[in-house]
Amino acid sequence: MKMEEFKNLDPKNFGNWPIPIKGVIILILCIIAFLSGLWFDTKLQIEELANVIEKEDVLKKDFKIKQWKAATLPKLKEQLIQIESTLAEMLRKLPNEAQVDELIRDISQAILASGLKQELFQPNYKGEKEEKNIYVKLPIKLRASGHFHAFGKFISGVAAMNRIVTLHNVKIESGKGDDEHPLTLEMIAQIYRYLEVKEVEVVEEKPKSKSKPKSGHGHSID
Repeated sequence: MKMEEFKNLDPKNFGNWPIPIKGVIILILCIIAFLSGLWFDTKLQIEELANVIEKEDVLKKDFKIKQWKAATLPKLKEQLIQIESTLAEMLRKLPNEAQVDELIRDISQAILASGLKQELFQPNYKGEKEEKNIYVKLPIKLRASGHFHAFGKFISGVAAMNRIVTLHNVKIESGKGDDEHPLTLEMIAQIYRYLEVKEVEVVEEKPKSKSKPKSGHGHSID
């Protein structure tokens, strides 16, 4: 076929074109259609491949995390047992509601046993504060007079108790000239008691229903 044959073709009269030229045109169109389809299909496959690779990375990371958790699970269980054991041991050192008065008396007796003169001993039941639905803090305001060695004896006695008692806002001042009690000690002795099951249930129900505040109760030992 010569180029002149293509120049003399009438685009509006395709049916009268020579068969060889028709065949070439149809072949070219088929090749273009094939290449176009191949390109779009390949493009879709490339996008799918990218998505699969991305998912593979996510799955690999997820697998590594689960693998790490599986590897550390025995250690975590062991640590949990240790934590629960430590917590149980600490709770055993906390009195329940019925034992609080006994602990208060023990602290008061420790003041007297150390040779101090007790001037104020006031448990502040209205100042009770719940912590993490596990225990309650109860502050006791106290004031006593005596010598330094008596203060040390009292603090040592409190530290030796089988219950947890912490001392706060400690202040020591000169007394009123009494030789037997030249110094005055003021502090807050804070005791802790654990919440019993019935109290925990009440605490958990507080957000659900409005209940009247529990009236304070207390006593002081002078």
